[in-house]
Amino acid sequence: MAIFADLQNCVTRSLQLKAYQSSSSFPNLQHLSLAHCRKFTDKGLLYLGSGKGCHKLIYLDLSGCIQISVDGFRNIANGCSRIQDLLINNMPSLTDRCIQALVEKCQQIMSVVFLDSPHLSDTTFKALAECKLVKVSIEGNNQITDLSFELMSKCCPYIRHIHMADCQKITDASLQMISPLKHILVLNVADCIRISDGGVRPFVQGSSGSKLRELNLTNCFHVTDASVTEIAQRCHELTYLTLRHCENVTDAGIEALGNMSSLISIDISGTSISDMSLRALGHHGKIKELSVSECKNISDTGIQEFCQGTKSLEYCHVSYCPQLTDEAVKAMAFHCHTLTSVNIAGCPKMTDTCIQYLAAACHYLHFLDVSGCIHLTDKALKYLWKGCKQLQILKMLYCRNITKQAVLKYTAKLETQEHSDADPPSWLGYDRDGNILTFTSAPE
Repeated sequence: MAIFADLQNCVTRSLQLKAYQSSSSFPNLQHLSLAHCRKFTDKGLLYLGSGKGCHKLIYLDLSGCIQISVDGFRNIANGCSRIQDLLINNMPSLTDRCIQALVEKCQQIMSVVFLDSPHLSDTTFKALAECKLVKVSIEGNNQITDLSFELMSKCCPYIRHIHMADCQKITDASLQMISPLKHILVLNVADCIRISDGGVRPFVQGSSGSKLRELNLTNCFHVTDASVTEIAQRCHELTYLTLRHCENVTDAGIEALGNMSSLISIDISGTSISDMSLRALGHHGKIKELSVSECKNISDTGIQEFCQGTKSLEYCHVSYCPQLTDEAVKAMAFHCHTLTSVNIAGCPKMTDTCIQYLAAACHYLHFLDVSGCIHLTDKALKYLWKGCKQLQILKMLYCRNITKQAVLKYTAKLETQEHSDADPPSWLGYDRDGNILTFTSAPE
């Protein structure tokens, strides 16, 4: 019988005793989370490694345990050689030597997640090459280079999930080297700003292109319509696509995606697309999640045409599109009754009428952000209170016409609410009356 022990966020000094009890009393312990247990030291890991209860451990979470040294990892390795899933997030003290000490004895590791570990380098991947990895997640790292992808291509033939976001030294060569791998289902290279068509196209043309399920290219601003067209032609199983802030992606690329029947989620926020793209994406009618925030060239007409063809939409974020009006929300509400998450923050033309539309038709709404919708009044909250019984999260920052009294009256039962009646900050791009601000350069 498997045993799960979740001790995360424990900070008492008695935790080492708990570790000793776990190691001697639970011979079938398989899953252990010590996340953010700051008082748990190398000695506690010695208890775990030397006791009778951790030899079957297959999942270990040490996220945030910045006090653990190389010796602590060595202690774990000595007694827990069957670990398969390793999670170590928010640990800036994590080094290559820690991973080397662990992998020396734990060579059955299949999944590693190291988010916010900036000091790891290619040396970590050299150590992990001894394991049969199927999942790698690393984020916020300036040390790892294309060499790590070369090691994956040679030593991890069955890898399925690659998440290497915000790794600034990764280039197109990385994607070219993993293109022969046959089993990749998830690829996330968000914020890897050196990635361009020269890497994306060879990858999707490779052995995993036709099997790929999720692709995230956020802030890969060198990527163009050439890559998007290739994705549309090759990635027949793709369900989630993120092209957020890929500023060189235009209608020409997005229109090609309109024929992808597998696509259910797309994020094209911060691109230069227009209503033409929304019309194309609405054709097959299967998209459940749409994000077009910061798209200055779309209009109410584009949202209307998209929603008319997409009845199963659940998530629609159109924030920071100051040109949109109540008519856009009317289309969402009338055609997409299954909406659970709507974001219209930074849309100064919205009025209480748009909230009335949502409350009348979208009874499954769980999340709503109306921050910066300066014309909303207390009526909006009354509409939501009457019609959206499942609403849990409501954000109303910079809504100067919504009173604190109404917030207290109509949002008391919500899980989370945020409200302020301050004027909109200048970064929203408009003033307290909704007039668009124009910024002039200071004279030299």
